[in-house]
Amino acid sequence: MKHKRWSRTAAYLAVSISALVMIVPFAAALLNSLKTYKEYTSVPPKWIPAALQWSNYSRVLELGNFGQYTFNSLYVALLSVAGAVLSCSMVGYAFARLRFPLKSALFVMVLGTMMIPPVVIIIPHFIIFNKMHLLDTLTPLWVIEWLAQPFGIFLMRQAFMNIPKEYEESAKMEGCNPFQVYVRIFMPMVKPTIATLVIFTFMGKWNEILAPVIYLTSNAKYTLPIGILSLGGQWVGNEQLMVAAALISLIPILALFLFAEKYFVQNHANSGIK
Repeated sequence: MKHKRWSRTAAYLAVSISALVMIVPFAAALLNSLKTYKEYTSVPPKWIPAALQWSNYSRVLELGNFGQYTFNSLYVALLSVAGAVLSCSMVGYAFARLRFPLKSALFVMVLGTMMIPPVVIIIPHFIIFNKMHLLDTLTPLWVIEWLAQPFGIFLMRQAFMNIPKEYEESAKMEGCNPFQVYVRIFMPMVKPTIATLVIFTFMGKWNEILAPVIYLTSNAKYTLPIGILSLGGQWVGNEQLMVAAALISLIPILALFLFAEKYFVQNHANSGIK
Protein backbone atom coordinates (compact mmCIF):
# COMPACT_ATOMS: atom_id res chain seq x y z
CA MET A 1 0.00 0.00 0.00
CA LYS A 2 2.82 2.35 0.91
CA HIS A 3 4.66 1.49 -2.32
CA LYS A 4 1.54 2.24 -4.35
CA ARG A 5 1.19 5.63 -2.63
CA TRP A 6 4.80 6.56 -3.43
CA SER A 7 4.33 5.45 -7.05
CA ARG A 8 1.23 7.62 -7.39
CA THR A 9 3.02 10.58 -5.83
CA ALA A 10 5.95 10.16 -8.22
CA ALA A 11 3.56 9.94 -11.19
CA TYR A 12 1.73 13.14 -10.18
CA LEU A 13 5.06 14.89 -9.63
CA ALA A 14 6.29 13.87 -13.10
CA VAL A 15 3.05 15.07 -14.71
CA SER A 16 3.20 18.37 -12.80
CA ILE A 17 6.80 19.00 -13.87
CA SER A 18 5.95 18.17 -17.50
CA ALA A 19 2.96 20.52 -17.42
CA LEU A 20 5.13 23.27 -15.95
CA VAL A 21 7.75 22.81 -18.67
CA MET A 22 5.06 23.22 -21.33
CA ILE A 23 3.29 26.14 -19.65
CA VAL A 24 6.37 28.27 -18.98
CA PRO A 25 7.03 29.15 -22.68
CA PHE A 26 3.41 30.21 -23.15
CA ALA A 27 3.50 32.29 -19.98
CA ALA A 28 6.75 33.93 -21.13
CA ALA A 29 5.21 34.69 -24.55
CA LEU A 30 2.12 36.18 -22.91
CA LEU A 31 4.23 38.43 -20.68
CA ASN A 32 6.40 39.46 -23.65
CA SER A 33 3.30 40.43 -25.61
CA LEU A 34 2.28 42.79 -22.81
CA LYS A 35 5.58 44.68 -22.62
CA THR A 36 6.76 47.92 -24.11
CA TYR A 37 9.52 47.69 -26.72
CA LYS A 38 12.08 48.89 -24.18
CA GLU A 39 11.10 46.16 -21.72
CA TYR A 40 10.97 43.56 -24.48
CA THR A 41 14.58 44.28 -25.56
CA SER A 42 16.03 44.95 -22.11
CA VAL A 43 19.22 43.12 -21.08
CA PRO A 44 19.11 41.31 -18.71
CA PRO A 45 15.54 40.30 -19.54
CA LYS A 46 12.77 41.83 -17.50
CA TRP A 47 10.26 39.05 -17.00
CA ILE A 48 7.36 40.98 -15.47
CA PRO A 49 6.33 44.21 -17.24
CA ALA A 50 5.91 47.30 -15.09
CA ALA A 51 2.49 47.91 -16.65
CA LEU A 52 0.53 45.47 -18.76
CA GLN A 53 0.24 46.84 -22.30
CA TRP A 54 -3.11 45.34 -23.35
CA SER A 55 -3.20 47.93 -26.11
CA ASN A 56 -0.62 45.81 -27.97
CA TYR A 57 -3.42 43.46 -29.00
CA SER A 58 -5.65 46.22 -30.34
CA ARG A 59 -2.68 47.62 -32.25
CA VAL A 60 -2.10 44.21 -33.87
CA LEU A 61 -5.71 44.05 -35.04
CA GLU A 62 -5.30 47.47 -36.67
CA LEU A 63 -2.27 46.43 -38.72
CA GLY A 64 -2.73 45.36 -42.34
CA ASN A 65 -5.63 43.05 -43.20
CA PHE A 66 -5.53 41.03 -40.00
CA GLY A 67 -9.28 40.35 -40.11
CA GLN A 68 -9.06 39.22 -43.75
CA TYR A 69 -6.10 36.96 -42.96
CA THR A 70 -8.09 35.34 -40.15
CA PHE A 71 -11.14 34.85 -42.38
CA ASN A 72 -8.99 33.24 -45.10
CA SER A 73 -7.42 30.83 -42.60
CA LEU A 74 -10.81 29.86 -41.18
CA TYR A 75 -12.21 29.38 -44.68
CA VAL A 76 -9.35 27.08 -45.68
CA ALA A 77 -9.28 25.18 -42.38
CA LEU A 78 -13.04 24.54 -42.21
CA LEU A 79 -13.29 23.38 -45.83
CA SER A 80 -10.26 21.16 -45.30
CA VAL A 81 -11.82 19.62 -42.19
CA ALA A 82 -15.10 18.96 -44.01
CA GLY A 83 -13.27 17.36 -46.94
CA ALA A 84 -11.00 15.25 -44.74
CA VAL A 85 -13.85 13.87 -42.62
CA LEU A 86 -16.06 13.09 -45.62
CA SER A 87 -13.47 11.61 -47.98
CA CYS A 88 -11.31 9.77 -45.42
CA SER A 89 -14.30 8.24 -43.64
CA MET A 90 -15.81 6.97 -46.90
CA VAL A 91 -12.55 5.48 -48.17
CA GLY A 92 -11.71 4.12 -44.71
CA TYR A 93 -15.15 2.49 -44.50
CA ALA A 94 -14.65 0.88 -47.89
CA PHE A 95 -11.28 -0.58 -46.88
CA ALA A 96 -12.59 -1.74 -43.50
CA ARG A 97 -16.00 -3.25 -44.29
CA LEU A 98 -16.56 -3.66 -48.03
CA ARG A 99 -15.30 -6.45 -50.26
CA PHE A 100 -13.77 -5.67 -53.64
CA PRO A 101 -10.86 -6.98 -55.76
CA LEU A 102 -7.28 -6.09 -54.72
CA LYS A 103 -8.48 -4.39 -51.54
CA SER A 104 -5.39 -5.31 -49.52
CA ALA A 105 -2.98 -4.35 -52.30
CA LEU A 106 -4.67 -0.99 -52.77
CA PHE A 107 -4.54 -0.29 -49.05
CA VAL A 108 -0.81 -1.08 -49.00
CA MET A 109 -0.36 1.38 -51.87
CA VAL A 110 -2.24 4.03 -49.89
CA LEU A 111 0.01 3.47 -46.88
CA GLY A 112 3.04 3.59 -49.17
CA THR A 113 2.19 7.14 -50.22
CA MET A 114 2.69 8.22 -46.60
CA MET A 115 6.42 7.66 -47.08
CA ILE A 116 6.61 10.23 -49.90
CA PRO A 117 7.94 13.56 -48.54
CA PRO A 118 5.41 16.38 -49.12
CA VAL A 119 8.05 18.56 -50.81
CA VAL A 120 8.37 15.99 -53.60
CA ILE A 121 4.81 16.61 -54.85
CA ILE A 122 4.88 20.40 -54.62
CA ILE A 123 5.98 20.92 -58.24
CA PRO A 124 3.42 18.48 -59.74
CA HIS A 125 0.68 20.12 -57.69
CA PHE A 126 1.82 23.58 -58.79
CA ILE A 127 1.75 22.54 -62.46
CA ILE A 128 -1.74 21.04 -62.10
CA PHE A 129 -3.19 24.07 -60.33
CA ASN A 130 -1.51 26.38 -62.84
CA LYS A 131 -3.13 24.49 -65.72
CA MET A 132 -6.47 24.81 -63.92
CA HIS A 133 -5.94 28.57 -63.42
CA LEU A 134 -6.23 28.20 -59.64
CA LEU A 135 -3.05 30.00 -58.64
CA ASP A 136 -3.53 32.95 -56.30
CA THR A 137 -6.79 31.46 -55.05
CA LEU A 138 -7.53 29.64 -51.80
CA THR A 139 -8.71 26.52 -53.62
CA PRO A 140 -5.32 24.72 -53.78
CA LEU A 141 -5.02 25.03 -50.00
CA TRP A 142 -8.16 23.01 -49.21
CA VAL A 143 -9.16 20.96 -52.25
CA ILE A 144 -6.44 18.34 -51.63
CA GLU A 145 -8.16 17.30 -48.40
CA TRP A 146 -11.26 16.33 -50.39
CA LEU A 147 -9.22 13.63 -52.14
CA ALA A 148 -8.73 11.49 -48.99
CA GLN A 149 -5.26 11.75 -47.49
CA PRO A 150 -3.54 8.49 -46.44
CA PHE A 151 -3.20 9.29 -42.73
CA GLY A 152 -6.91 10.04 -42.44
CA ILE A 153 -7.80 6.89 -44.37
CA PHE A 154 -5.67 4.77 -42.05
CA LEU A 155 -7.14 6.45 -38.96
CA MET A 156 -10.75 5.94 -40.03
CA ARG A 157 -10.16 2.40 -41.30
CA GLN A 158 -8.77 1.32 -37.94
CA ALA A 159 -11.75 2.85 -36.15
CA PHE A 160 -14.27 1.11 -38.43
CA MET A 161 -12.48 -2.23 -38.11
CA ASN A 162 -12.84 -2.11 -34.32
CA ILE A 163 -16.66 -2.00 -34.54
CA PRO A 164 -18.16 -5.49 -33.95
CA LYS A 165 -19.73 -7.13 -36.98
CA GLU A 166 -22.99 -7.65 -35.08
CA TYR A 167 -23.90 -3.98 -35.51
CA GLU A 168 -23.48 -4.20 -39.27
CA GLU A 169 -25.39 -7.48 -39.52
CA SER A 170 -28.28 -6.12 -37.44
CA ALA A 171 -28.50 -3.04 -39.63
CA LYS A 172 -28.56 -5.16 -42.79
CA MET A 173 -31.32 -7.31 -41.33
CA GLU A 174 -33.33 -4.10 -40.87
CA GLY A 175 -32.91 -3.35 -44.57
CA CYS A 176 -30.00 -0.88 -44.51
CA ASN A 177 -27.70 -0.78 -47.52
CA PRO A 178 -23.92 -0.24 -47.07
CA PHE A 179 -24.23 3.54 -47.37
CA GLN A 180 -26.95 3.67 -44.73
CA VAL A 181 -24.86 1.49 -42.43
CA TYR A 182 -21.95 3.90 -42.91
CA VAL A 183 -24.03 7.03 -42.20
CA ARG A 184 -26.44 5.84 -39.51
CA ILE A 185 -24.46 3.19 -37.64
CA PHE A 186 -20.73 3.57 -38.11
CA MET A 187 -20.19 7.34 -38.23
CA PRO A 188 -21.91 8.03 -34.86
CA MET A 189 -19.81 5.25 -33.29
CA VAL A 190 -16.44 6.72 -34.31
CA LYS A 191 -16.91 10.28 -33.03
CA PRO A 192 -13.65 10.17 -31.01
CA THR A 193 -11.67 9.27 -34.13
CA ILE A 194 -13.46 11.95 -36.15
CA ALA A 195 -12.56 14.48 -33.46
CA THR A 196 -8.91 13.41 -33.70
CA LEU A 197 -8.95 13.81 -37.48
CA VAL A 198 -10.64 17.21 -37.17
CA ILE A 199 -8.02 18.49 -34.71
CA PHE A 200 -5.04 17.27 -36.75
CA THR A 201 -6.46 18.61 -40.03
CA PHE A 202 -7.45 21.97 -38.57
CA MET A 203 -4.07 22.46 -36.89
CA GLY A 204 -2.19 21.47 -40.02
CA LYS A 205 -4.10 23.85 -42.27
CA TRP A 206 -4.25 26.71 -39.79
CA ASN A 207 -0.47 26.68 -39.29
CA GLU A 208 0.48 25.87 -42.88
CA ILE A 209 3.07 28.20 -44.40
CA LEU A 210 4.73 26.47 -47.37
CA ALA A 211 1.65 25.98 -49.58
CA PRO A 212 0.27 29.52 -49.11
CA VAL A 213 3.69 30.97 -49.91
CA ILE A 214 3.79 28.96 -53.15
CA TYR A 215 0.22 29.46 -54.37
CA LEU A 216 -0.71 32.95 -53.12
CA THR A 217 0.59 36.28 -54.37
CA SER A 218 -2.18 38.75 -53.48
CA ASN A 219 -2.05 40.23 -50.00
CA ALA A 220 -5.83 39.96 -49.68
CA LYS A 221 -5.61 36.17 -50.17
CA TYR A 222 -2.97 35.58 -47.48
CA THR A 223 -3.75 33.22 -44.63
CA LEU A 224 -2.94 34.25 -41.08
CA PRO A 225 0.59 32.75 -40.71
CA ILE A 226 2.01 34.34 -43.87
CA GLY A 227 -0.11 37.44 -43.30
CA ILE A 228 1.68 37.96 -40.00
CA LEU A 229 5.05 37.37 -41.66
CA SER A 230 4.18 39.82 -44.45
CA LEU A 231 3.84 42.57 -41.83
CA GLY A 232 7.51 42.15 -40.88
CA GLY A 233 8.40 45.70 -41.84
CA GLN A 234 5.73 47.10 -39.56
CA TRP A 235 7.09 45.18 -36.55
CA VAL A 236 10.42 47.05 -36.58
CA GLY A 237 10.71 48.79 -33.23
CA ASN A 238 7.59 46.94 -32.06
CA GLU A 239 8.64 43.29 -32.12
CA GLN A 240 6.50 42.60 -29.05
CA LEU A 241 3.49 43.03 -31.34
CA MET A 242 4.55 39.98 -33.35
CA VAL A 243 4.38 37.92 -30.15
CA ALA A 244 0.88 39.26 -29.54
CA ALA A 245 -0.12 38.39 -33.12
CA ALA A 246 1.22 34.85 -32.71
CA LEU A 247 -0.80 34.38 -29.52
CA ILE A 248 -3.96 35.67 -31.20
CA SER A 249 -3.46 33.10 -33.96
CA LEU A 250 -3.51 30.31 -31.33
CA ILE A 251 -7.03 31.13 -30.10
CA PRO A 252 -9.00 29.08 -32.72
CA ILE A 253 -6.77 26.03 -32.18
CA LEU A 254 -7.17 26.20 -28.40
CA ALA A 255 -10.93 26.67 -28.74
CA LEU A 256 -11.23 23.66 -31.06
CA PHE A 257 -9.12 21.46 -28.80
CA LEU A 258 -11.15 22.38 -25.70
CA PHE A 259 -14.37 21.66 -27.61
CA ALA A 260 -13.17 18.25 -28.88
CA GLU A 261 -10.96 17.32 -25.91
CA LYS A 262 -13.24 14.65 -24.43
CA TYR A 263 -13.50 12.86 -27.79
CA PHE A 264 -9.77 13.21 -28.42
CA VAL A 265 -8.87 11.72 -25.01
CA GLN A 266 -11.53 9.03 -25.38
CA ASN A 267 -10.03 7.95 -28.72
CA HIS A 268 -6.57 7.50 -27.17
CA ALA A 269 -8.04 5.68 -24.17
CA ASN A 270 -9.94 3.29 -26.42
CA SER A 271 -6.84 2.68 -28.53
CA GLY A 272 -4.85 1.82 -25.42
CA ILE A 273 -7.50 -0.58 -24.12
CA LYS A 274 -7.77 -2.39 -27.45
